[in-house]
Amino acid sequence: MIIKKLDIKKGFIFVLILLFFDQFLKFYIKLNFPLTLYGQPAIIDLGFFKLLFIENEGMAMGARLNNIFPFLSDYSAKLSLTMFRLIAVVGIGYWLISALKNNKSNLFKITLCLIFAGALGNIIDSVFYGVIFSESYGQIATFLPDQGYAPLFFGNVVDMIQIPLLEWTWPKWIPIIGGKKYLFFQYIFNIADTSISIGVLILIFFNKTIFNQNEKTESGVTA
Repeated sequence: MIIKKLDIKKGFIFVLILLFFDQFLKFYIKLNFPLTLYGQPAIIDLGFFKLLFIENEGMAMGARLNNIFPFLSDYSAKLSLTMFRLIAVVGIGYWLISALKNNKSNLFKITLCLIFAGALGNIIDSVFYGVIFSESYGQIATFLPDQGYAPLFFGNVVDMIQIPLLEWTWPKWIPIIGGKKYLFFQYIFNIADTSISIGVLILIFFNKTIFNQNEKTESGVTA
């Protein structure tokens, strides 16, 4: 099993599998549906699970770099974000290869594979999607058009999964938000985001276990 003992070959296969499912779903959404506009029904709506199609120009949860640094133009913010993602992917990739080559905790290797695959999946969107796809606003995109919807490095990340956990209407007596509907965990994400989130959560909750195992294996004790 790939989970049993991860070496470079198995780690490479694991990353490719995650990347394949992420890109396959994104391509399927792009080539079969137009953007889901505000107020439009979801592509699939099971209540607890919704499949939509949005394009994220910024970071996680739709935040933009120039929201944090207002002095940046939209152009500079988008290019800076893509460059940062590229640098981060290279750094994580180097870290992953180092972990796979050395006798590190298997759980640590799996975690880095998840984070690397997710980061790589989203950087593919940011770098290439603007060139290889046409516009999706009000129409279904075409693959390899004469002219894409954005230059190289200025593509948008494709998001499509929403799992609304709770929805309620605020009591009318509450100032400002009274009478308004609220959807808890309304964010829309993709498989790459899920992969990164799982990897980060493993690092957070199993931090001691992972690094204790790394120390033992480095000192010659098998984990």
